[in-house]
Amino acid sequence: MIVMKFGGTSVESSEAIERVAKIVGSRRKQSPVVVVSAMAKVTDQLVAMGHKASSGDCEASIGLLQSLRERHLQAALELLGAKKCAALVPKLETHFSELENFLRGLAAVRELTPRGSDYLLSFGELLSSLIVADAFAVRGLNAAWVDSRECLVTDDKHTRALPQMPQTRERSKKKISPLLSKKRIPVMGGFIASTADGVPTTLGRGGSDYSAAIIGAALDAARIEIWTDVEGMMTTDPRLCPDARTIERISFNEAAELAYFGAKVLHPATLLPAIHQNIPVYVLNSRNLRSTGTQITARTPHSPDTFRAITAKTGVSIVNVVASRGIMVHGFLRSVFEALDRHSTSVDIVAISEVSMSFTMETKGIPKGLLTEMEQIADVTCEDQQAIICLVGEDIHGKPGIAASVFNTIAEAEVNIRMISQGASEINISFVVKESDVPRAVRRLHEHFFPAKGPALSLQKTQEQRQGRGTRVNGNASHGKNGAGKKKSARESKAAKSVLGEKSAAIRPGLNL
Repeated sequence: MIVMKFGGTSVESSEAIERVAKIVGSRRKQSPVVVVSAMAKVTDQLVAMGHKASSGDCEASIGLLQSLRERHLQAALELLGAKKCAALVPKLETHFSELENFLRGLAAVRELTPRGSDYLLSFGELLSSLIVADAFAVRGLNAAWVDSRECLVTDDKHTRALPQMPQTRERSKKKISPLLSKKRIPVMGGFIASTADGVPTTLGRGGSDYSAAIIGAALDAARIEIWTDVEGMMTTDPRLCPDARTIERISFNEAAELAYFGAKVLHPATLLPAIHQNIPVYVLNSRNLRSTGTQITARTPHSPDTFRAITAKTGVSIVNVVASRGIMVHGFLRSVFEALDRHSTSVDIVAISEVSMSFTMETKGIPKGLLTEMEQIADVTCEDQQAIICLVGEDIHGKPGIAASVFNTIAEAEVNIRMISQGASEINISFVVKESDVPRAVRRLHEHFFPAKGPALSLQKTQEQRQGRGTRVNGNASHGKNGAGKKKSARESKAAKSVLGEKSAAIRPGLNL
């Protein structure tokens, strides 16, 4: 059997769901299990409803609910016709009524707890999966709707619950395997689950991919297909660089690294269940059935390119922590890490010296009390509007000159580097720049490491890129005015090598401290 997951844009309308039905029909002999996201933008609407209701604006939240209701009922009518739609409407209306009651209660208490948030956001996938299941049936597919909350079992960490695989495997096989043996096509919502006691939970935003991988692992799937609206995984974000091209094959480790550092095609945790059971994952385009997409496997053939892909994670802050005078040096780092642990803080990259430390984390994820607590033991500064650029490829540490090539290219793009991380991972080089510099840096790196095929280069060198302002490495700016030319580039290369050679430690991206 196989697992097929369709994202929000793949089920955003009746037309999109028609395409999904055709795709699933072409796989029916392979015993597919279908996992769907909420219709595009629905989760955002639910979040907005919760915000308005919890702030006391009940009528505004009910107005958004009415708009949501009309969209789903219209899609159901277009897909099923009046007669078949009439049979589905009572099921949909039950959910709409429950949602309205919840919003009115929320407006009364004016507090949306994590548990309440999970309950609220679960409606998107419940509604879309019901509509998709009936749409399949009308088109001759022997579909059966399955409530994901009866299959996926998680812990009780609301809004970012973790799967409990033994219980999930047992319940999934009990609920889904009998349907497959009868040649039926199970259709279920992604993202949503429940505790062992039946309390609704979610796997975090974007968690439908993760749901598909969990179900695939629980049922020992032959492969997992992630259907989205792009041509698989790309060498970089095509919105930043039009010359980005599809990666045909990539390893689990490389894909996971890209997901952690901003590649939005996959949820960062998606690959973990697949890795554990060595299940290949395919990323495919639901709008182009001829696309071969990207195949993700444990091992991949050697690539002639230095890197497999370049990605950028925006919305990042640098937190600089410098030991205050008088503090015992040997206790400084321990105190910082203990503070991070107390606040359950997840960091991306870290640079450490004897009496100072800099680390990056998502700006919106910085706990309110963390910086205040650290200020009791150190001088703390926080720099917002930063971004992490990550270049990923197998065995890059075994190829001399790569770091110099990366940083010389960044210098030519006139981008200042604030932090560098290389060493914690064998397959990436990461560094931090201002968020506003990301498009220029990524385009220049992609042009250098993935040169356009054919006589024409897509990236025109602008006058700004020809001029040299110097590159800032770990906060130390090189000197010199525009036009300093080769002397400046040599200094930048030397500075980069110096930084990489310093005694420092790096913590693997995504580590929970």
